Amino acid sequence: MNEPLTGVVLAHAEVAGALVSAVESIAGADHGLVAVSNTGCDRAALTARLTAALAGRPGVVFADMPGGSCAFSAAAFARTHGDVAVVTGVNLAMLLDFAFHRSLTPGEAAARVTLTGKGSITAVGAEPAAQGRGP
Repeated sequence: MNEPLTGVVLAHAEVAGALVSAVESIAGADHGLVAVSNTGCDRAALTARLTAALAGRPGVVFADMPGGSCAFSAAAFARTHGDVAVVTGVNLAMLLDFAFHRSLTPGEAAARVTLTGKGSITAVGAEPAAQGRGP
């Protein structure tokens, strides 16, 4: 792949901007991430924001949580853009991994950051039997 991937962090309120700012403070300015908020958006407006953020480039959209408006909009967008992958449940570890592996295809990058993101979630000091259980 010739062109480095673009990552779009699509989240509620100011979450996207905060995550992208944190990546920049750790990894520097060449991270390839764009923050997009869903504030004041319906699905059409979110699609317009995604279109502008990706600007026709291949990429990965990082939605804040599965089942929310950001994830639904990103999935609908990806269905019509074969060079875009979607990952939900974004966290800082996966965004940092993405910043340093932008030469992958969107599918490869999505698979890689998903493993990184899952692997970064631990219950520090929790009893082993309690880890992995829901509320």
